Amino acid sequence: MQIFRDANFNFIRWRWHAIALSVLVVLGGIGLMVSRGGLPLGVDFSGGSILIVKFGQPTTVQDVRSAVSRAIVTEFVVQSYGQPEDNEVLIRLPQIQREEEGANLEDDAEAVFAALRAAGLPEFEVVGTEIVGPVIGAELQRKGVYATLASLVGIALYITLRFRPSFAVGAVVATLHDILVTLAFISFFGYELSLNVVAAILAITGYSVNDTIVVFDRVRENLRTMRRDALEQVVNRAVNQTLARTIITAGTTFFAVLMLYLFGGEVLHGFAFTMLVGIASGTYSTVFIAAAIAIMLSKRKAAAREAVAGAPAAQAPPPSRERSKSRKARAS
Repeated sequence: MQIFRDANFNFIRWRWHAIALSVLVVLGGIGLMVSRGGLPLGVDFSGGSILIVKFGQPTTVQDVRSAVSRAIVTEFVVQSYGQPEDNEVLIRLPQIQREEEGANLEDDAEAVFAALRAAGLPEFEVVGTEIVGPVIGAELQRKGVYATLASLVGIALYITLRFRPSFAVGAVVATLHDILVTLAFISFFGYELSLNVVAAILAITGYSVNDTIVVFDRVRENLRTMRRDALEQVVNRAVNQTLARTIITAGTTFFAVLMLYLFGGEVLHGFAFTMLVGIASGTYSTVFIAAAIAIMLSKRKAAAREAVAGAPAAQAPPPSRERSKSRKARAS
């Protein structure tokens, strides 16, 4: 499928504008996370329990919250779940603060059910429960960080061996850019960091690197036939040559994940939203961030080689007077 015929857009011209935009988004996300005390952690990481309750008749969230507050003194969250006609409510109970008194997470969930019955709310049934202890939550946090770092190290090694170190740095910076931008948007829209979101971030890492490798592979081929052209022109040509492939791949994946976001239900919203942001950011970073970093580092390396090559000639000592006299004597 051919979308563009001899595309010749000057993407590299806008690389500094794109980098400035990315820095603005990342700094805004970091500032928001710092002001909120970090990203809101899902029950997978923070520990606690999630209860999904289905009522036989329509019930307001406020009534459910009022009933739960009589049994739970710690902070909790009550929100609508699923479609309005399902009459389902999600109750999130953070890490229990009463465990030193012998209570456990199951006891707290039972206290919530008893409070709902005592409040005179319509008949209900529990359609889903998820209970995670704080120790497991801390272990999941460490494993999530280790998985992300391991993927970045593997990416750097692979691209260094296949291409060149400057390309590897560009790919890693672009991948970090995608992760930070995704976390910023998660913070902007108030999603929690859960295992599903971590899985989406790891998927984004692989997706972004795959797109970057395709462009870098075309750059390597163009360097053989465009040796006299500037590196900016070589990279820009490679981006244009792979533009149709990038749009088709990113577009089809984006629309598939969009359907998952719209119709996949509340449980998959965080995963699908993270994937949507990551796909858009990964395509953007391949064109602007990875290519810009690779060009900048390659130029610095070339300038350093030229400086080293020209140093001996520039620093050669002038001929001594005795040598010049002997040369004149021989000439005479």
